[in-house]
Amino acid sequence: MSGHPRPRRMPIWSIHLLMLVAAGLAATSFTVGKAITAGLDPAVLTLLRFLAATLLFLPWIRLRHGIARPVARDLLRYAAISCTLAGFFWLMFLALRYTSALNTSVLFTLVPGISGIYSAILLGERLGRYRLLALALALPGALWILFEGDLERLLCLQLNKGDLLFFLACLLIAFYTPLVKLLHREEPMELMTFWILVTGCGWLLLLGGGKLGGIDWPAIQPRVWLGIIYLAVFCTIITFFLSQFAVLYLGPTRVMAYSYLYPPLVLVLDWMLGHGLPSSRTLAGLLLLVPAMFVLQQGARCSR
Repeated sequence: MSGHPRPRRMPIWSIHLLMLVAAGLAATSFTVGKAITAGLDPAVLTLLRFLAATLLFLPWIRLRHGIARPVARDLLRYAAISCTLAGFFWLMFLALRYTSALNTSVLFTLVPGISGIYSAILLGERLGRYRLLALALALPGALWILFEGDLERLLCLQLNKGDLLFFLACLLIAFYTPLVKLLHREEPMELMTFWILVTGCGWLLLLGGGKLGGIDWPAIQPRVWLGIIYLAVFCTIITFFLSQFAVLYLGPTRVMAYSYLYPPLVLVLDWMLGHGLPSSRTLAGLLLLVPAMFVLQQGARCSR
């Protein structure tokens, strides 16, 4: 019998409120990442984020589960999943050197649809008409924003280097949820997440460990360190707990649907920071992204 009792039932409106908070925190990762990506090599920056999240997560895991090293086959499961996560954040920091926080958040709205395609292939799940409709809304909305409503640029597929890098990142992170479903073996989700972070540090050491000795550590600006801690605490640990708690009530699809709110939230955040607003033609693309969230929510609710 499990020693972890099911959470006391809460009103559904309060769960959606928690997800709005989680979406707001996740949206800030694009803006914060943009602000600090020039301060360190992207691989080292991602490694430090993972290390910070792992160390901050460690006391909770020790308290709840102890620290018993997984057997080799379990480490391989975690490493397969963490490869997608570590690669995504490395490419995200790299992409933000060449593109905007808004563009990356817009591209991220394609992840639920791509993840659904992967799930259909790996898990045999049906995409369903609601998910297809959400993808049909999100794709033209994302393209409209990326090309700023310029049909000539769209027809020529004139994407900048950062957008292309982050699109590759999206193709990678879309594997995350299907792989978790495929490779989860009934262990507590927070324990699985901890070892995903640990093995992610291993991947990032292979990727950027050789660069650690050449960094002038005292010269790193304090805002870079603050950004790393912020991303580790608010955009990794807190959003994880909020999302995993909400999954118990809403299911993974309805939780994932909140990613469609990232672009308008990034837009509001950038405006509050004095970065101004994009053109009215670009803003028009948002009119397709937000309805996509409600379509995906409705489809998941009807299937429950």
